[in-house]
Amino acid sequence: MNEFIKGADLSSLIEVENCGGKFYDGGAEGDAMEILRRHGVNLVRLRIWNDPKDENGASYGAGSNCFDVTAALAKRAVSLGMKWMLDFHYSDFWADPGKQFLPKAWREMSADEITSAVYDFTKETLEKLGTAGILPDFVAVGNEITNGLLWPYGKAPNFENIARFVGAGIRAVRAAAPRSKVVLHLDNGGKNALYREWFENYFAAGGADFDVMGLSYYPFWHGTMPELAFNLSDMERRYGKEMIVVETSMGFSLDDYSEYEGFPAGTIGSGIVNEELAKIVDYSLTKDGQREFLTDLVKTIKGVSRGRGFIWWEPAWIPVRGSGWTSPAGLKYVGEDGICANLWANQALFDFDGNALPALYEIEKM
Repeated sequence: MNEFIKGADLSSLIEVENCGGKFYDGGAEGDAMEILRRHGVNLVRLRIWNDPKDENGASYGAGSNCFDVTAALAKRAVSLGMKWMLDFHYSDFWADPGKQFLPKAWREMSADEITSAVYDFTKETLEKLGTAGILPDFVAVGNEITNGLLWPYGKAPNFENIARFVGAGIRAVRAAAPRSKVVLHLDNGGKNALYREWFENYFAAGGADFDVMGLSYYPFWHGTMPELAFNLSDMERRYGKEMIVVETSMGFSLDDYSEYEGFPAGTIGSGIVNEELAKIVDYSLTKDGQREFLTDLVKTIKGVSRGRGFIWWEPAWIPVRGSGWTSPAGLKYVGEDGICANLWANQALFDFDGNALPALYEIEKM
């Protein structure tokens, strides 16, 4: 029987540490990954970007997850006896349903050339990890590809190109890491109609087979827990895949944490999940509410025979000066205005001072 996955995305951990972040378990300082492992976390998820720096070498921030950073974190996870999942974004920076930027080096390529580039980049990355003795247990071919990937060529509803690009990545995984399970990952885990339509279109376009259906489920964006349960059950019935909620989180506080990052009070507030979004959620944004959410989520996933586990999205991304969702160079890359701050810190499994929260202690009981 497969071990139930209790995962943590720790892509920003090295940056947090380099910026002075400290972590505590019962008052004793320790390594965040080791603390998580001690309390039952058994898998680490790590993203990889193609080239997360500008032409002058300035990092885009948010962990700067080039190959070297990701490999360093993977080595730590493997040394602790943990499994790990590699998450290809196929972009130089964030890729999600709202943006899927072509890597700088691929911008002048045709769709055929991009297909080859996806294969080569995936295969070469995995070969280097294999040489280092740290091949991943799972590989996600694209990140939250609900609206496609590698825009404009692979933007939905162009499922012909979506299937081509995803297929190239899958072929590369099968060639370079045949024991790794392939994950296809969409957001909006509570939206069953979206999943039905996406996978129907994907397979109609000749989409390659895969092993694990990955879902993002954030209760303030992606529907109710019963809606997630229905979608998991329906997708299991239709496709028979293992299913992992590869991104999830829930807030533990609505307090302003601006000063932790060196900003004047009120600059950040409570980050992305604010009082307005809190009204949508069936759980209080408190330490107990976070713990109750996680308990219910695990029950929901285990309620499906092929429900394999969950991965908390950035439980160790605590607020410290210098570790934000982007840098000035990253803002320029994505073409946005905004503040270069961590807007997710009240979703972590450590409080703003780095102390382990009740939800983390709950994991070891699951």
